[in-house]
Amino acid sequence: MRHLSVLAVALALGLSACTSDAEPAAEPPPPSPSPTPTSTPAEPASDDGANQRRTTLVVVGDIMLVRGVPDPARALAPMTPLLRRASLTVGNLESTLSTRGAPTQGGDSFGGSPALLGPLARAGFDALSLANNHVGDYGERALLDTVATLGRSRIEPFGAGPDVATAARPAIVQRRGTTFAFLGFNAIGETPQAGPGQPGALSVRMPPRTGPLVRADLLRVARAVREAKREADVVVVLPHWGEQYTHAPEPVQRTVARELVAAGADLVVGGHPHWVQGVDSMGGVPVAHSLGNFVFDMDFADQTMEGVVLEATFRGADLVRVRFVPYRMDPGTFAPRVVDGADGAEILADVRSTSTGPYARAAFYD
Repeated sequence: MRHLSVLAVALALGLSACTSDAEPAAEPPPPSPSPTPTSTPAEPASDDGANQRRTTLVVVGDIMLVRGVPDPARALAPMTPLLRRASLTVGNLESTLSTRGAPTQGGDSFGGSPALLGPLARAGFDALSLANNHVGDYGERALLDTVATLGRSRIEPFGAGPDVATAARPAIVQRRGTTFAFLGFNAIGETPQAGPGQPGALSVRMPPRTGPLVRADLLRVARAVREAKREADVVVVLPHWGEQYTHAPEPVQRTVARELVAAGADLVVGGHPHWVQGVDSMGGVPVAHSLGNFVFDMDFADQTMEGVVLEATFRGADLVRVRFVPYRMDPGTFAPRVVDGADGAEILADVRSTSTGPYARAAFYD
């Protein structure tokens, strides 16, 4: 196991409203979290004054609760206090909730059942992206089952559907007077691209997996962001993109992210690489390229067994703080647990290694 001597377990940034890539003003960082999820700042008890519109959004990385994960509820349990304490919790579900069809990716076909809804809901998830390369793992019927099953639950699905109009429709959730819209898109392929009358995921064809960047795909997503901005105070985009098993984002990810920000995205949080990747500030908007695996049965490397939770604090529509909480999964159960000290510093150093602007500076992680 890797170790560093630096203590670094949290990042806090004050993000001013701006329209350029200027460095955001920093507010003093919070105290370092303890090794348990209770280190996350709690929601204020009062609903009066400035606190009335304060919301905390938590976003986690790739969630895969089947195949080698023996007990989904046990895997989610250690992080449940942290997830439930947030005003709103979102992640990327890397499996179906149905196996009514033939597996399309052999042993990498991740087929779940509606029974996963219980552990996910009890863990505190409010919305889940289905815009990834595994929601199509058991074919069209299972994909539609998955969308419908989530649609009947308290967890809002987004990023996939029976046609492109549905796949491009955001999940809209309101908390404390602030309306959040969540959009997702898949750039990895394998799951069919949603089209008119064609079930699948909202997709953008782009390197490294699905060819050169297709401008028409990106324009469709940018249009969906602009439309969501008319409905919501805050728009959050979850791309499924990039190269596996690397800390370095593909250059095209920054090109795409700039278009999303220009269209009105207030936060961009990517997934798929299975390792943490860096963070950029584009026009004052954080772009986190990969949070790593949240729950996934990948115990063949340290990097695939660790990641960060992103906590974003809003006052109304204004993003005022971003914080990263590092964790590592337990062997065997694949349950993530918050880590601090040298282990936490190691994970955050991996995030910082490919970050740009203010996010590349160690001071923001101390």
